Amino acid sequence: MDWVTTLILMFGGVIFFLLLGLPIVFSFLVVNLIGAFFVMGGDVGIMQMVRNMQGSVAQYALAPIVLFVFMGEIMLHTRIAARAIDAVDRLFSRVPGRLSLIAVTGGTVFATLSGSTLANTAVLGKTLLPEMKERGYAPGISMGPIMAVGGIAMLIPPSGLAVLLGSLGKISINQLLIAAIVPAAMMAVLFFVYIIARCMINPSLAPAYEVEERSWSDRLLPFFKYVVPLGGIFVAVVGSMVAGIATPTESAALGSLASILAAALYRSLSLRALIDSITETMKFSAMILFVICASSTFSQILAFSGATHSISMFVAELGLSPFVLLLAMLGILLLLGCFMEQVSMMMLTLPIFMPIALSAGIEPVWFGVMLLIVLEMSLCTPPLGLLIFVMQGIASSGTKLSTIYASVTPFILLEMLVLGLIMAFPIITSWLPSMLL
Repeated sequence: MDWVTTLILMFGGVIFFLLLGLPIVFSFLVVNLIGAFFVMGGDVGIMQMVRNMQGSVAQYALAPIVLFVFMGEIMLHTRIAARAIDAVDRLFSRVPGRLSLIAVTGGTVFATLSGSTLANTAVLGKTLLPEMKERGYAPGISMGPIMAVGGIAMLIPPSGLAVLLGSLGKISINQLLIAAIVPAAMMAVLFFVYIIARCMINPSLAPAYEVEERSWSDRLLPFFKYVVPLGGIFVAVVGSMVAGIATPTESAALGSLASILAAALYRSLSLRALIDSITETMKFSAMILFVICASSTFSQILAFSGATHSISMFVAELGLSPFVLLLAMLGILLLLGCFMEQVSMMMLTLPIFMPIALSAGIEPVWFGVMLLIVLEMSLCTPPLGLLIFVMQGIASSGTKLSTIYASVTPFILLEMLVLGLIMAFPIITSWLPSMLL
């Protein structure tokens, strides 16, 4: 079987099983079983697939994914994150688009604690959306910021997806986590500026309302009680990596331990919350480890058939500039993001994209950050962005999908602006890792 046929059948098979409604993990496993049998020599290929699966997950570098997820689940189930968002709420007085600004600020704070885009959007939506609706906020200034800032959790450490991308793409996880901080901060600032500008131009988007007068002590004390200590956890996680005293796994373990201690000190830690956190972590981790198992064999089948090498050689013979190649790869991801979820996109594209990027001399960490941004954008792109359906589940019944699409579009454009700036000025992603690491 030639490599072209193998490539078409492998990709087509995955898409076929996905359309049948089979979960992504099992879609890849079924295709891998078929591919290993016919491409890698029958029973020998199946045995090699089993060996690949064992080796792919028996890696110390994958431990941060589990630990970062556990850290976020502790924050969620002990309601520490909800208290932090409420403390941020108290800081804001009479400003245009007050609740939307709280969503951006609170979502960014929560992103440094959870690393989960879905949890971020769900918590913010359930906390702020009912009040936004009661205050007469327009959908574009209520739902849009909540979905947009939810995706920032994919960039800011601790980000399990960033660790997965670094592992699958053989990119330095330390550098990738640190390099994504500045783009995430840029997005949060742009969202902030956009909301204020829109609400100043058209105040009816976010009608002003009387805010309870509070003394400075009432505003600041909750912030220093519930936000600043949690910021210390973020500093401990990132700082230990930056200082070179801890690997990503060790810093993730430190963050998990700090989260448990914080919950205990706030008297929020219960046996029920701990069990729920462990259960949800195990569910997510099992899915991720199956994904990695499937990805390793998928990549090897493509390599064994000659598809990876042939595509790389074909692209090299085209003589395209690295910039054109970069645009093409990011464009393909943007297109796939309209129909697929993030893990599927990584599994399908990284075995092809990474060899092309390396052969074209594209810097891996820079490329990895741009991949993360595109993956983040795809969370909100119609018709199948995951956060769109999360928002539909949170919003009041009768909310049209077209309304949700329209509300998040301006924020997707702002994210594209950040992506364009990073492409034009790679130093945005390189200066912080080079300075700290």
